[in-house]
Amino acid sequence: MRNFSFSSTNELSIFLKDNSFQKVFVICGDKSYKLSGAEKILSNLLIEKKTKYFFKKFAYTDLVELQKIIVELKNFSPDLIIGIGGGSVIDYAKIANVLTNSVNLRKEISNSTYRIDKKFTKLIVIPTTAGSGAEVTANSVVYIDKIKHSVEGEELKPDLFFLLPELVISASKKIKSSAGFDAIAQAIESLISKKSNEKSVAFAKKSLDISLKYFLDYLNKPNNENTSAMCLAANLSGEAISISKTTAPHAVSYPFTSIYNISHGHAVSLTLNKFLKFNYENLEKSNSIFNLKDRYQIIFDCSKTKTIESFDAYLENLKKNANLENNFSKLGVNIIEDYTKIISGVNVSRLSNNPVELKTEDIKKIIQS
Repeated sequence: MRNFSFSSTNELSIFLKDNSFQKVFVICGDKSYKLSGAEKILSNLLIEKKTKYFFKKFAYTDLVELQKIIVELKNFSPDLIIGIGGGSVIDYAKIANVLTNSVNLRKEISNSTYRIDKKFTKLIVIPTTAGSGAEVTANSVVYIDKIKHSVEGEELKPDLFFLLPELVISASKKIKSSAGFDAIAQAIESLISKKSNEKSVAFAKKSLDISLKYFLDYLNKPNNENTSAMCLAANLSGEAISISKTTAPHAVSYPFTSIYNISHGHAVSLTLNKFLKFNYENLEKSNSIFNLKDRYQIIFDCSKTKTIESFDAYLENLKKNANLENNFSKLGVNIIEDYTKIISGVNVSRLSNNPVELKTEDIKKIIQS
């Protein structure tokens, strides 16, 4: 496990004083840039630089907006890109920086035929949410016609990231709930992912220990300690899934975001319990190279529970206290009538990481239960 320390605005200031950075392209959220306090900090630090801003409008990373970013990025030709915002902002910055030379972005991403030769320029990212850990992952998400696709490659990783808890603490409780639960789900899914290994398990366990301890306090009584803790938990969960990738709950979550505009972490929470119970009830069918029961024991230990039933109740209580609505109908989702539409947007590659093979009838039964 690598050593970890938080950044400071002074460190960011020192970095940006580098004279080799004369032109800076900033990708940020339309609202979060001001509300987080990022504008106040960054505008002062960039006052002597030639700066261009792109304010993200879409709730999630969409191909149409990505194409606009790339056009502006190429026209401006900066020395430095700064992605400052939540996971979707950082994903935009990461993808735009490596696919600027794509001839047909839609076709190449849809068919996974994109080619990453090199980065357009230096990229730093500054998260304003504690959730996805996108600042350390080697992949990004983009939606094409509301269908989720992944862009993957070590080149996507930012050159540097700055974790500034003071930019995270002011986020709304709704944003914190969704993003924070995403960090929790990523750590849990990483532990049972077929691609997990000793290193990812260490990251995931540490992340889960921290997030389960601080999550609710971070939502209800935010302070520097619990905000810093959740920033670290999110970062560690990002390290974990960068190795192991996620599993079924994440795979199924994307259409809930693209079709019903349910925020990502909230969308993941809708099926996490269900898939976890399915996997546990089918331990003997696991096709992972590790002992799946042992991995569940890690989850039980982190949550101080003893059985899948008590852990299920623990998660339900956590979601309730985080105001993450669990009722499909209250979210405007007709899970019976809309099943075909939902399942068509599922990321099949993430389903393959699930430790127990999922058949079509299994998925339908789980989602509709």
